[in-house]
Amino acid sequence: MNGKPGIDAQTISIANSSVTLDSGLELSYYDSKGMGAEEPVLVLLHGYCGSSSYWEQIIAELARHARIIAPDARGHGISAAPADEIYSMEAFAGDVEELLGQLGIGEAVMIGHSLGGYITLAYAEKYGSRLTAFGLLHSTTLPDSDAAKENRDKAIATIEGDGVDVFVEGLVPKLFAADRLEELDMQVARGKEIGRGTSQHGAAATARGMKERFDRGSVIRDAWVPVLIVAGGKDGVIPAESAFAATGGKTTIVELGEAGHMSMLECPEDLKTAIRDFLESVR
Repeated sequence: MNGKPGIDAQTISIANSSVTLDSGLELSYYDSKGMGAEEPVLVLLHGYCGSSSYWEQIIAELARHARIIAPDARGHGISAAPADEIYSMEAFAGDVEELLGQLGIGEAVMIGHSLGGYITLAYAEKYGSRLTAFGLLHSTTLPDSDAAKENRDKAIATIEGDGVDVFVEGLVPKLFAADRLEELDMQVARGKEIGRGTSQHGAAATARGMKERFDRGSVIRDAWVPVLIVAGGKDGVIPAESAFAATGGKTTIVELGEAGHMSMLECPEDLKTAIRDFLESVR
């Protein structure tokens, strides 16, 4: 089994299929084929130290409107963790492109959460002709600031020195609306459970990749397909002003007032509505 040894796959991922890429990487993914709508294809990319399980509260509804493909990114969930020192956003995007190619999917809508948003931007930049629309969820086109880069280095030191469990214990509560932590206790616990399944090497290599990314504002400003940007009104990681740093003539913006960085767990009904409405608008 891929993923972190000693972790039950069913607790950290909803992946129900896998493919082996040309590089030898075994990539696991959830596919709703045969369970609902077949078109359009909606690719959902999870955030850092997450997995396909991040979408578990919204997939059933969205599968009524689209075929859902939700991969576990390399080093996350039950996908394998290649030995590369740095997992660049371009490498993640290449994994998704090869997955879709193996599935025979010619075009799709892609929405990425946080890290998944950075991957979506890299994908749109290189493989834009394959997208009929795309979106960012609690993400940004902006590169890391100097302070954020220092925090990446601290994260890597914690991951490599103390392990993923310790890192996730400190990280996950910061992803939720600070004034709702008690109310969202079960969701925070679930976020930690999923996060602990991330491989130690994968978490460090991904942090290095996020640190190296560059400004991709032009991908949205020049987009010729519809773009959705969803921000959380209480997001302490990527505030709305950073989420909306780049917009264009085809951009729809949605701010979920009660959400932090994890609307798929904090207010899944509101997020389902935002994504469903976007899908309907681009048909």
